[in-house]
Parts: sequence; structure tokens; C-alpha cells
Amino acid sequence: MQAVLIKAFGAADQLYLGDYPDPRPGVREILVNVRATALNRADLLQRQGKYPPPSGESPILGLEMAGEVVELGNEVTKWQTGDPVYGLLGGGGYAERVVIHEDLAMPIPDYLTFEQAAAIPEAFLTAFQALHWLAKLQPDESVLIHAGASGVGTAAIQLAKQSNAPIFVTASANKHDFCRQLGADYTIDYKKENFVTTILEKTDGKGANVVLDFIGAPYLQQNLEVLQLDGRLVLLALMGGAIVTELSIHHILRKRLQIIGSTLRNRSLEYKISLTRDFRLFAENLFASSQLQPVIDRVFDWHDVIAAHRYMESNENKGKIVLKVGVGK
Repeated sequence: MQAVLIKAFGAADQLYLGDYPDPRPGVREILVNVRATALNRADLLQRQGKYPPPSGESPILGLEMAGEVVELGNEVTKWQTGDPVYGLLGGGGYAERVVIHEDLAMPIPDYLTFEQAAAIPEAFLTAFQALHWLAKLQPDESVLIHAGASGVGTAAIQLAKQSNAPIFVTASANKHDFCRQLGADYTIDYKKENFVTTILEKTDGKGANVVLDFIGAPYLQQNLEVLQLDGRLVLLALMGGAIVTELSIHHILRKRLQIIGSTLRNRSLEYKISLTRDFRLFAENLFASSQLQPVIDRVFDWHDVIAAHRYMESNENKGKIVLKVGVGK
């Protein structure tokens, strides 16, 4: 099969389309002809040699896909060849074919294209896990979402809105209207405003109940300051760095704060299956009624994968960047 491969770890121009052995489905796996996949920050790190795939996963980039079932493992009972499916991967999405456990695959409804379906798994499962499984967001609790226009950020805004949460987001000024259209109540320009000051003013000094953070070290002290009593910080990435040179931790004790770090890619198969099941139960009808929607900034042909990676690195995107593989739905 054809797949996007890496000549040597480094810049986007190290990516190329080449031949790679076809994957074979295990007894509970299905083989899928990939029609679309989507970019994630993890892809950029893996391309640079900074984020190797978990043991046993494909070394090919790509953490989500949408396509059609073409072959079944011997013990598969939930799918038939020809079924349109999408789902979360440990790797392998940037390829013509990929295998996925039958319980991780989700059916693509008629109202979603392959490109739209491919934009859902990583962003929405990560956001759902963070808000509901980890932070245990309660109705009417307030949420601060950093990087609100990112893939996970756009999903988190929509999911938090379903809990009637007052939603604060940080984003560059040109992305504020976009975040508000998705459901954000307050937008903060992280380049010019202090988000702690703004949120405390808007909440009569109370602060936020939950913070979703992708930035890491530069925001840690401020995140502790902005959280209110029994607040929860969910740390999902370290885009701004991992080393904190000075930190006052008295907020953690005084306000009974929880700091929860999480990745999804290296979770167990059983965890991912349970998460996928709970997400479907929560979200399926919401997608059907357009209360939740995949947010796509741009679709690239996978022959233009270098340009797609450079575009993500520019931080200009609002929502997901999708790669179209073969003929779309």
C-alpha cells in the first residue's frame, strides 16, 4: 500500500509518499480502506522524533481515520465489508489501509462525510475524556479552555456547552468570533490580557471550576490562581514547555485543587473501548441534531501532506486539518 513515510526525523519536508507493507487484521480487528485522516500535534512531534508510537502500534503517522471495511478478522461480529467506519488509532492513519479493533470503530452516519468523520475521534474523545471522565464536570460549573480554536479546544467548547457551563477560552484575537460561534461565553486574547484577572472579574472573584490546558509550564502558576475551591486542572499537552523554574503551591492545599495529567494514545485497549462506548452514548444524538459538529479548517490532499504539516505549525488553523486519502464519500 501507499503511506506517508519519514525520510529522517526533522522538518515537514522529510515526509514523502511511499510503499509500505499492508497491515493484516487480528482476530478482533477490521481492515479499513482509509478515505480521510486528520492531523494532530502528536504527528508533528513524532515526525521530529520526539514522540515514538507505543509498543505494538504502527510507526506510520495518524491517530484517527474514516473509511470503509474491506476485511474482517476471524472473530469479528460487529461489522461487514463495505461498512463506513471511523475511529481512534494508535498510529497508521496516514496510509491507504489500517487495522482497528472492532470495538474502537464507530459507524459513519449518512449525514457525515469521510472528511467530517475523520475530524471527530481524537479531538472529541480527548475533550470528552478530559471534561467528563477526568474533571467530572458538573452542570453549570465554569470552564477555562486554553487554545480554544484548536481541534480539541473546539470540541471541548461544544461539549462544555451541553453542561450549561460558562465557558472562557484563550485564543489569539482573530479567533475570538469563531470561538464564540461555537459556544464560548468569554474570549481572552492571551497575547494582551491576563486571563486570571479577566476571569476573576467576570466571576465576582470566584474563578473557574475546571481548566483544560495544553500549554504547560508557562500557565501553571496562573492556572492554580484562577481555579476556585475544589477546582480541577487537566493538563493535556506541553506546547509551551515542561520546566517550571518557580512555583507557589499554596493554592493547591488551600483550595483543595486537583492536577490531572493525561494522554490518550498510550491508554490500554480496554480504556479506549470504554471511552469510545461512553462517548457514543453521550454524543451520537447530539451529532445527529447538529448540537455537536466536527470543525474542519482545511482539507488537504494527502499528496500535500508537507503543506498540511507546515500549516499546522503556523498555528493559523481554526479546528481540524484533514487529509483526504483517495476518493471521498
